[in-house]
Amino acid sequence: MGRRVAISQSNYLPWKGYFDLIHDADLFIFHDDLQYTKNDWRNRNRIKTNRGLTWLTIPVGTNEHRLINEVALPADPGWRSKHWRLLQENYCHAPHFARYTDFFREVYEQRSWTRLTELNQFLIKTIAWEFLGTTTEFIDSSRFGLTSRKQDRVIDLLKATGATTYISGPAAKAYLDPAHFAAAGIELVWKDYSGYPDYPQPHPPFEHAVAIVDLLFCTGPEAQRYIWGWRTPLPENISKPLGHDE
Repeated sequence: MGRRVAISQSNYLPWKGYFDLIHDADLFIFHDDLQYTKNDWRNRNRIKTNRGLTWLTIPVGTNEHRLINEVALPADPGWRSKHWRLLQENYCHAPHFARYTDFFREVYEQRSWTRLTELNQFLIKTIAWEFLGTTTEFIDSSRFGLTSRKQDRVIDLLKATGATTYISGPAAKAYLDPAHFAAAGIELVWKDYSGYPDYPQPHPPFEHAVAIVDLLFCTGPEAQRYIWGWRTPLPENISKPLGHDE
């Protein structure tokens, strides 16, 4: 039986396509023992507001001489209060905001976080498992202690986890050679992020590339239908995932 694997760095409240990739895989590898890159998706994402798209950015500094899993979060909780306030101000009237209020209040007001990767992975796993109903397994690349780089590193990770298929985002076409994967006995599949249906979203015009919270707050338990369910409708006997408070 084959094993489908996807690999990505952990992002802060990533967009729905990230969770689409997770859903496609049996195993998702957090590739967090790579160099941190500033002005990227690791510590920020966007939400819809009546002033247009607004960034939610965690202030972790611009030092690129550290790995992603070494990035510490600031001791000052001001960013957490700001992010939670912005979510409340801009989504409090969304149809399903109340469904997830307890969870996000806990994240921003009641829990403490020491590293960026810890926060990102907690959010991603909880949203994937509890809110979207996926069964994908997660693992950290750091547990394998690899020293290879770039494409060889990806193939080594896949071999170490018994992958028969690698699902990659389309941006990797610029640097991945399908022949190398074929030689390793691993099928390379390119993820297609096109065709997502629109959903009732505040503050037009519609924007797909926003944090997953936008979809959750607007569609609630229907969220998976707007990520992957529109491709193959769920059988009637498959129950919808419940929100954190149900």
